[in-house]
Amino acid sequence: MPLRLLALLTGLCVLTAGCGGRPPADVAAAEQEPPAATDPPPPRADATTAEPAFGVLTELDEAWKRHDCAGVADLTAWAEKPLGGRACEGTRNGRPALYSDPVFFLPDEPGWFAALARKPSPAYFVFVFEGGRWRLGAGPIPARGEPVRPGGTGVTADPDLVTEAALVPQRHLTFLTDPAGVNGVRFPAGDPVRGLLDEILARPAQVRPDRLDIDVELVDGPARAVALSAGSMLVFDVVRLTYRQRPKAGRTALRHPLKGLSPEGTELVELASVLSATKGLTTVGTRRGIAG
Repeated sequence: MPLRLLALLTGLCVLTAGCGGRPPADVAAAEQEPPAATDPPPPRADATTAEPAFGVLTELDEAWKRHDCAGVADLTAWAEKPLGGRACEGTRNGRPALYSDPVFFLPDEPGWFAALARKPSPAYFVFVFEGGRWRLGAGPIPARGEPVRPGGTGVTADPDLVTEAALVPQRHLTFLTDPAGVNGVRFPAGDPVRGLLDEILARPAQVRPDRLDIDVELVDGPARAVALSAGSMLVFDVVRLTYRQRPKAGRTALRHPLKGLSPEGTELVELASVLSATKGLTTVGTRRGIAG
């Protein structure tokens, strides 16, 4: 065989790892790499897992005690991550109260559960499973009126009510962006959501001559609802308020800056609601915090 042809065949064998030879190092390494790891599916919370998961609050208390803002961020998720992180970075002192004496709301859906902590005062918490562990997703949400109690073991809500519960966040958004009420969403007199709408409508006039726009949107995340009885469900969702305040034309400074907010600030409103087949939607807990 001519030497030129032999050299060409030898080169092809090397490139293709054929002719009984070993493959190039980069090809061998690629073949030996394990498949990319994927997160395991989130677990369904039960009575044996909820109690230790509630211990996240103790871990958070220790992180606050050490002024460990990275630790606070690592132990929180969903709505609580921006709220807790900003509070820690902004104050670096005065940690939240340590809650105890919980009862648990255990949904059928995996990846989350809720708790009502009865001490030092009744407040709701939402825990979510993220990144391989339980983290605080929302709370404390102070209870309004008599605290809601979990349903009995194995209680399930009517399927139509379950469907309606998934739309609760959208009902909040519709109500807060529809001051004329043309969409027909209603809340009872004295409900905090009605008060929130009144505040949104009144604030632009309160800061005149400054100009103020307020955008209302939902914080990302599925509707989180758990059955209390066949005819009622407890629902948690979060609304984001984004403020854009500007001086009036011809001025360079604000006359009435919003307290605690930058000219383009963000506030989160955590809501706990009861959806009843007979009484409609009622807010049973609310918490507001500056997130930016």
